[in-house]
Amino acid sequence: MFPGKEFLWCATIAAAGVLAVGCSDTQARSVAVVGSTSVQPFAELLAEEYLAKNPAESVEVQGGGSTAGLQAVVNSLADIGMCSRSLSDEESLEFEGTVIARDGLAMVVNPENTVKDLSTEQLRGLFSGVIKNWQEVGGPDCPVRPITREEGSGTRDSFVHLVMGKERISRRALTQESNGAVKELVKGDKAAVGYMSLGMVGSELKTVRVDGVEPTAANVLAGVYHLARPFLFITQGEIRPEARRFFDYVLSEEGQEALEREGLVRNQ
Repeated sequence: MFPGKEFLWCATIAAAGVLAVGCSDTQARSVAVVGSTSVQPFAELLAEEYLAKNPAESVEVQGGGSTAGLQAVVNSLADIGMCSRSLSDEESLEFEGTVIARDGLAMVVNPENTVKDLSTEQLRGLFSGVIKNWQEVGGPDCPVRPITREEGSGTRDSFVHLVMGKERISRRALTQESNGAVKELVKGDKAAVGYMSLGMVGSELKTVRVDGVEPTAANVLAGVYHLARPFLFITQGEIRPEARRFFDYVLSEEGQEALEREGLVRNQ
């Protein structure tokens, strides 16, 4: 069994409670998809398009985090888990992870911040607390306020693996539980820096180049933007026919085109 965090288990139970509400005969065939808040909005979009074409089906998508998604699958609380990081060797023995798309991990700042390019080493310094003022990296004279994700988040795990290495994220960093929450804080704070799914940045934030490379879907596809991670659907053993039909739709040409339109890189 993979290691789990107690509070994430509570999140899984909470999600399960939501999924269980009103579970009557008419809802018995609902497909439960639970996990990463980065994958969640894309899964919701796919579910909406799928149900528009298949009104007799039922798909419910819930967040909770990547680790919570794995826990939901292993405890039969979800047909499909959502994960926004690679599985560990131990997890790969227990689960089957299917890449549905790839996503860039965008470094975002307030539009008024003049910084345009940061190296991986500078990012490590910003988030570890070694770099305390934006002037140290060519920005304005103001303190750095890093925004990070919660423990158990696939986005955080990817950021730690790709950027932090053995360095720890500063305890002074503000912790948020979703891409949307990170977005709101950075949008309202000229001194903030955060990381989030490239496909969810929008026009209200400013992305910075990392090691001279723009965070774009094309650069993720070309392999030149190294802050990239997989979006996975997680299963364990055979899944119900209802879940398989939705799963196959996500991997279909139609489903992949929908993900591409939203800024992700399709499954190769």
